Order: sequence, then structure tokens, then C-alpha cells
Amino acid sequence: MDTVFVESEEHRALRRAVGDLGRRFGPDYYLTAARTGGRTEELWREAGKLGYLGVNIPREYGGGGSGITELTIVLEELGSVGCPLLMLVVSPAICGSVITRFGTEAQRRRWLPGLADGTRLMAFGITEPDAGSNAHRLTTVARRDGDDWVLTGRKVFVSGVDAADAVLIVGRVADTGGESPQAGRGARLRPALFVVPRDAPGFEYRPIPMELTAPERQFQLFLDEVRLPADALVGDAGAGLGPLFAGLNPERIMAAAFSVGMGRYALRRAVEYARTRQVWDTPIGAHQAVAHPLAQCGIELELARLMTRKAAYLYDAGDDAGAGEAANMAKYAAAEAAVRTVDQAVHTLGGNGLSAEYGVGALLVGSRAARVAPVSREMILNYVAQHTLGLPKSY
Repeated sequence: MDTVFVESEEHRALRRAVGDLGRRFGPDYYLTAARTGGRTEELWREAGKLGYLGVNIPREYGGGGSGITELTIVLEELGSVGCPLLMLVVSPAICGSVITRFGTEAQRRRWLPGLADGTRLMAFGITEPDAGSNAHRLTTVARRDGDDWVLTGRKVFVSGVDAADAVLIVGRVADTGGESPQAGRGARLRPALFVVPRDAPGFEYRPIPMELTAPERQFQLFLDEVRLPADALVGDAGAGLGPLFAGLNPERIMAAAFSVGMGRYALRRAVEYARTRQVWDTPIGAHQAVAHPLAQCGIELELARLMTRKAAYLYDAGDDAGAGEAANMAKYAAAEAAVRTVDQAVHTLGGNGLSAEYGVGALLVGSRAARVAPVSREMILNYVAQHTLGLPKSY
């Protein structure tokens, strides 16, 4: 457990190197891409070339051979200098972890090297319009047709589809193959994951207009009798929730790292401003009404960071149950800390906090979104109440 509380020199060196990369591009590069409809492809390619995108992927498939712990460091440090890469949560963390743990050897060799060096990108589709956080109500159904699979359904809020080579889709497999997408809760349907190429016939994606200031766009997907070969299935059709949670736990851990990085960036901008901004005789940071809220933000971010490291440690150690609990707690704590910190940063800068020049106001919606996605804080509280505290299930 010492590795949770005291980082190794190797980890500190990784932080420094990733921070240096992020500063070479800087927040202006990121915000320009976000505001003009561009992408951060140059940063993504450089991070892949340097080996940062695939630190969690096994060495035999072109990765760094480490774990989610190291990948959270990459995402947090990029976020702390104003260049967060949302697709780190999706492509190497979710999809890379699922394929590493449950993919066939052929699937690993086909996808992992490209995910590791950034030459291939994979999106992840689970959320549906009428299901929300209830995976039991998913209506995307996969049925057997000879040796093929045929997928029908719809997904929403899928990040980065326009840049992805494929989407890892969460569907449900009918026991008899006869249930319709409207079969409901009574049908015996099991979750399963399928790699769907972006150019597959019957696969359509449309952008969702968002208020987020981010280069990664959100999409809704339509799967109309999308025919896939047998090897599109990742894991066994009867594997149940194992493959799904192999992706969802890293997703929550990485979402926490994303929020911590965002909060650190906002806090740094606010502290720099408070040190130099002088209205009367002293810098505003000398006044406790300014200093104490920023100090509180620093404490909350560090606490969230520690829980994020614990969750990553447990996941890398193979403790899926422990990682699930810690990942939910880390995601909750980090999102709350980020919301508080971004709000306080804007307040510290006053009118400048809402100007495009300082780039802090752009984080208001992004930090608020962290409370909602990839799982709402209310669902996390439900999880902790039931699984950690042992209270009766409320839904």
C-alpha cells in the first residue's frame, strides 16, 4: 500500500515528462481546437509516439506493460496544464482494458498495438436514450444469424466517433435469439461487447449539439441490422458482467483523474492571479476570504487524488470488487472537488474569470459534466449506500 501514498521516482518522472509534453502544446492549443471545431490530433500523435497512450497495455502488444495507475498519471498531468485528452478515458483505458483481459489473441494483435501508439482509436457505446444508468434496460440486441452477429439498437453520448476506427458497443444477447429490442426486463438477455467498425453497413452516427467546450464531440448512434463476423464479440456471449466491468471500473478511475487534472489547472490559474492581482495595498491572495477557499480546494483535490490512486492500485492488483468501490468513491470525490475548484477559480478572477483570455470560464460546464458522466453522483451514492454501508436497495 506504500505505493498508493508515496509515488515512486518512476511515477514522478512520468509526471514530469507528460507535463512537459502538455506545456509544449499548452491551453491555447487545446481551447483553439475546442472552440473552432478542431481536434487535438498533434498532441494525441505525439503522446502515442512517446508511449504515453499505451502505458497500461502489455509490452507484447506494443504498450508500456504498466497499468491504469500510470495511465491516470498521464491524463491527470495533461489536464493539469490545460490539455486534457478525453479519449484517454475511452480508447486505451476502457477498450484497451477490455480487449487485454477478455479479447482473443487475434483481437489483441489486431487492436492493441494501434491503441497503444495512437494510430488507432476506439470509442465506447453503452448509454441509451431510455436506459440512462440502468444497464438492465439496454435495448441494443445482438442475435445470432448463422456464424454472424446482427446488432440493432441506439446509443447516445458516445465520444469521438468521428475520429474512431471502431466503437466497442455494449449490447444484450438473447438466450433464444427471439427477443426483440423491446423485450423489456422480463426477457433473459445477457450483456455482451462487440467491436463495430465505423464504416459497417447499417451503422450511422450523428453529432449531438453540446454546450461543452471540448475538442471531442458527442454522438448518437443508430445500429440498423448491423452484421458482424463471429470474431466481433469480445469475450464469451455468456460471460455476463465481467467484460463490461473490466471497462467501467477504469472508466470511473480515469474520469476521476480527468477531474483532478482539471481542478489542478483551475487552482493554479487562480493562485497565480491571486498572487499578483492588487486592488488596494496587497495582492488579493493575502486576504483570507480569497486564500481560505483556495486552500480548501487544494485539500479536496489532494484527497480525491489519493482515492483515485487507491482505486487504480486495486484495479491493477486484480481486486475488481475493491476497485469498484474505490473507483466510484474516487469519481464522486474528484467531480465534487473539480466543481468547487473551478467555481472558486472563476470567482477569484472576477470578471476575468469569464473572459476567453484566461480560459477558466470554459471549464464551468466541463466540471459540472463530471458530476453527471460517466455515472451520476446520485447513482454513486446509491452504490455506496447499498454495497459499502449495507443499506436496503432503493431502486
